[in-house]
Amino acid sequence: MTCVTPDLGGVGFALVLPPNLGGPCLSFRDHRIEFAMAQPSGLPQDGSPDPEEPVFRLPKPDTYVPTALSEEAVEGPDARPPLRVRTHGLRQVVILEFAGRLGGVIEDLDRSIQLALADGPRGVVCDLSAVYEGAEQGAVELLATAGRHMRDWPGIPVVVAGSKRRVREVLRVHPLGGHLILTASVREAVSAVLETPMPVVEWQRLAPHPTAPRASRNFVSRTLLDWGLGRLIPSASLVVSELVTNATIHAGSDVDLSISWDREALRLTVRDNSFELPRQRYPRFDQNGRGISVVAGLSRSFGVLPTDDGKVVWAVLNAARPT
Repeated sequence: MTCVTPDLGGVGFALVLPPNLGGPCLSFRDHRIEFAMAQPSGLPQDGSPDPEEPVFRLPKPDTYVPTALSEEAVEGPDARPPLRVRTHGLRQVVILEFAGRLGGVIEDLDRSIQLALADGPRGVVCDLSAVYEGAEQGAVELLATAGRHMRDWPGIPVVVAGSKRRVREVLRVHPLGGHLILTASVREAVSAVLETPMPVVEWQRLAPHPTAPRASRNFVSRTLLDWGLGRLIPSASLVVSELVTNATIHAGSDVDLSISWDREALRLTVRDNSFELPRQRYPRFDQNGRGISVVAGLSRSFGVLPTDDGKVVWAVLNAARPT
């Protein structure tokens, strides 16, 4: 079965699932892959880490610094009417300021959110106080889809501040918009972000070496044991191994790996310096792992966030607190 995404922002890709996997057709939206699939319960329960530890493990990345979004980075190479987009940070909260007609900033707003989320901030605030409201119901619907970021990973809150009253009313009842935090001002938005629980996060940097996948499995296994989530080791280790394998083969750069846990969700991220999207490559299926289909089968959602120098591939697994 083959599912092909429409071209979004000049980039589209297809994923082919083998007949024996079955399952729902995956849909692609802004480089993310969404689906509903129960995590298998019949996986092996041996959660012990691999015995050998590679020597190339590097320190945790530097403390988060918000990416400065240039107008070109937000708008892309196409010539379009200029929009005022300003990015600044306050207590590790990224604040995105937009000005213009609502329908004219939606695409730029969503890409700006993705770029900000890729850096792992405390939260993201979209200041729409200078965006004037038009009669475009479709624009409000598109704005609501930004809620998918919090639906998939609640650990980084996304707040819409300063929007008009009618817009807030629509967002509150929208299936995706209801995941967003809505405030009247930026000050209230920052306060709302800082009041949300902070997820626990661990980092590791890996060199582009054939033993990187094994190192990632060891790292994830140790972390989950420390958190009392040993039951997730089989599935999480498979997922992170596939993501790191893909990055080391195609990016050839250092890989920043993170694992975070928040609100019964476990998130794995792999950041590299390649703009190439992950994909299934069946000629290499037996040599380099089972590919994206494994990630799809074991995760409740996964996708890709763009960065200024590559991408962040993420996967979220269900992770209820131990009883």
